[in-house]
Parts: sequence; structure tokens; C-alpha cells
Amino acid sequence: MDIAEILTQGKQGRYFRATRKLKYPELVSHITQRAAGLEPLFVEDNDYLWMLGLLKDWTAKASLDLYAFCLMPNHIHLLMRPQKDNLYGAMRDLFSQYARYFNRKYERKGHLFGGPYRQSVVLNETYLLAASLYIHLNPVRAGLAKQPLRYRWSSSRLYLETTERKSFVNSAFTLGLIAEDLQAAQRTYKTLLQQAAGIETGEVLEEEKAIQRLLDKLQDSLPEGWKKVIRGPLNNLLGRAGIDDEELARALEALKRKGGIATAESRQAKKYVIDQLIARGFKRYEIAEWLGVSVKTLYNYLN
Repeated sequence: MDIAEILTQGKQGRYFRATRKLKYPELVSHITQRAAGLEPLFVEDNDYLWMLGLLKDWTAKASLDLYAFCLMPNHIHLLMRPQKDNLYGAMRDLFSQYARYFNRKYERKGHLFGGPYRQSVVLNETYLLAASLYIHLNPVRAGLAKQPLRYRWSSSRLYLETTERKSFVNSAFTLGLIAEDLQAAQRTYKTLLQQAAGIETGEVLEEEKAIQRLLDKLQDSLPEGWKKVIRGPLNNLLGRAGIDDEELARALEALKRKGGIATAESRQAKKYVIDQLIARGFKRYEIAEWLGVSVKTLYNYLN
């Protein structure tokens, strides 16, 4: 399918960014961070509590909406949306602060984390809900708990327990996609968790499409279809951040008609077009083929 058509029809639920993070306000992102090598990130309960304290502080300080989290022994999952243009700085400072605490406490030196955090931007509600389910099932898949509720270091209790808790995690946003009534939404979410638990997806830290695989298989297994789970029409979450896919698609078509990316007015404009496509999950060879240039030329524009 043509790239412009994919953009305008909303064919993707997410795009993955290991480098060149996007930090537009209102973008919902699935953030992952892992330890360097086989090192642990958390050794005892106080380590998990310290990270939770930092998360609470930073969500308030940086105006971050945190929808779900899971702290695993050697990696972290966060589902969040910044209200300001500050996601990169907030995540950098959050992880740096924790690394200083951990290194000081355990008298270690060197990098605690295995590189910069990874970002998978969520484009619509179905992928957001699938990412939330995946995050809460992470301890079960790793054999750390038989059920999500049994794992202490995630936000699963906010999604499954009927007792209202005051929290810095905004579980109501995700549950509100399912039903207005909180308890009805929690029942459906629990059912989805049970169904998702039997689906083999792979580990998202190793396979970019793990959550998309979960989403596709869940949709196939639901008798009434996945859209019946989501209350109301689907929205393009990317559009809320002021990034217009239709406008980008029109610009790409104009470039193609004029003879390719070489006709862009400046090197900066060429780089912007390529970067926007990479940001939406397209491979460099796909972009090069569609724009009629070599992969080497594409890399030249990016450097």
C-alpha cells in the first residue's frame, strides 16, 4: 500500500523510536527502559519505592499524565502523555536521578541503563488499550506472578480493584475508553486481560511488533469485534498533538509529482519529510523506494 494512503487511512497503531525522540505535547508514548547487560534495576523493595517516588514527583513537576506502569527487576514500562514539550528532558532526568541513587546505594560505577529510553508513540485508542494490557501482563509472562493483581510493582490494582485509590496514575483515562461506569469498565478490562494472557506475543524489548501482535490476535478473538470494546469513535491521537497526517500526505504526493525529494526547497525540508515518515514506523528502504532515491541518498539527507 502507498505510504500516503497508510498515513491518511490511519493504518498504523504506533510508531517506534529508538533514537530521535518525539516530544510533542499530547503524544501518548509507551516508554521502555532496561538495565545494562544482566544488571538489575531493583534489588529490594525500597528500590521500587524510590522509583515510584520519583515517578510521582516527575509526573507532577513535568505535567505528565501517567496511564500505566510496570517496574520489572531489570526493565521498566511507562504509558504516558506529556502536556508540555518536555518528554525527553523529563525522562532523561528521571532515569539519571534513579541511576545516581542506585549507584550510590550499592557503591557501583558505570551506566545503570543500557542506553537511552525507547519510545513507541501511540496513534489510536485501540493500541493504547493493548499497550496497557501488555504492560500489566508483563510480570505474568515473566513468571513473577500468576495474575497481574499479584504483582505489587505495577498499576494493575487501579484497573482491577473496585476500591477507589488516590494515585498519581490516571487509570480513569484508559478505562474511560471502555465504559463511562468505572466498575463496568473494570470488568471488561479484566476479561481482556484474561484473553490476552493466552496470546503469545513475544517481548516488546526484543520485538517491535509484540503489542501490535497482541492487538491483532485480540481483535480476531473478540466475537463482536475490537471496536465494540472502545466507547465512541476512534480518534487519531497523533492529530491531537497537532501533527496532521493528511497535510503530510499531500506534501509527499506533491514532492512525488515534482520529481521526488530532490525538489524540496532545502536540505532541512528534505530531512523533515524523511524524519516524519520514519517517525510513523516506515523502514528507510520503503521510503527510498517510494520517493525514488537510493537508501544511500536517504541517509545523506539525514546526516
